[in-house]
Amino acid sequence: MSRQRSGFLAGLAAYLLWGLFPLYWPLLEPAGAVEILAHRILWSVVLLVAVLAFTDGFRWARDLTGKQRGLLALAAALITVNWGVFIYGVNSGHVVETSLGYFINPLVTVALAVLVIGERLRRAQWAAVAIAAVAVVVLTLAYGRPPFIALTLAFSFGFYGLVKKQVGIGGTQSVAVETAFLLVPALLCIIWFTGTGEGTFGHEGAGHALLMVGGGIATAVPLMLFGTAAVRIPLTTIGLLQYLAPIMQFGIGVGVRGEEMPTPRWIGFGLVWLAVIVFTVDSLNARRRVAVPAALATKS
Repeated sequence: MSRQRSGFLAGLAAYLLWGLFPLYWPLLEPAGAVEILAHRILWSVVLLVAVLAFTDGFRWARDLTGKQRGLLALAAALITVNWGVFIYGVNSGHVVETSLGYFINPLVTVALAVLVIGERLRRAQWAAVAIAAVAVVVLTLAYGRPPFIALTLAFSFGFYGLVKKQVGIGGTQSVAVETAFLLVPALLCIIWFTGTGEGTFGHEGAGHALLMVGGGIATAVPLMLFGTAAVRIPLTTIGLLQYLAPIMQFGIGVGVRGEEMPTPRWIGFGLVWLAVIVFTVDSLNARRRVAVPAALATKS
């Protein structure tokens, strides 16, 4: 199998698994979002340590600078918010709203690049961001409140991406350090749940315990697959694949969980999808404009 083909399959598998998350977290009930998150972190650390022990080892950790450690600590805080809000959203019956967060995430990332890094946007990108902003207003009116879950997911993951861009270490290594920062708080949460008798781990049968452990595996495996894809296939391919997860999540929310979608919400989501189309087409055209001169220069 070619390197590019294996990278595409790894990316496809990662986004398919992320798309199926709304079917997994409800299986962990009656555990609450905080307990699920704590176990998700704990078992992610266990798996990542095992993977690194048989692959890259841990010597690379000595070479981390203070700046890299600080950025990874910030990334850990951001991804904790993202994971926790996603679990809460899914298990509280807001799967469609969680999908909205990942539909608008690329547009939020672009907006943050302008505000934080000072990048300049093309006209079509500005148009996509403006359409998404109108969509958020429409959805705010449709829900009777701002879509807090979606916005929290989009902005937390957007800032997470900006921070990770500055770190410059491998995907598996990076996630291992991030989850290591979260290990002590996760263990304290688990100890507290156990001590107060409010925890479900070990009290709901072996099947439930295995599913809680599986939450860590379900977290780490897609991240490792994505890390493989990121270095083997073009960013444009990843950009197209990233919409697979929210499309699946939206389908699960409406088709499986039976969440209501009155006409105003359809209008809001329609605007979001229009923004995504404008953004994607512009990205593909921009890459094509860069690729053609490069190809001609190579031939000459």
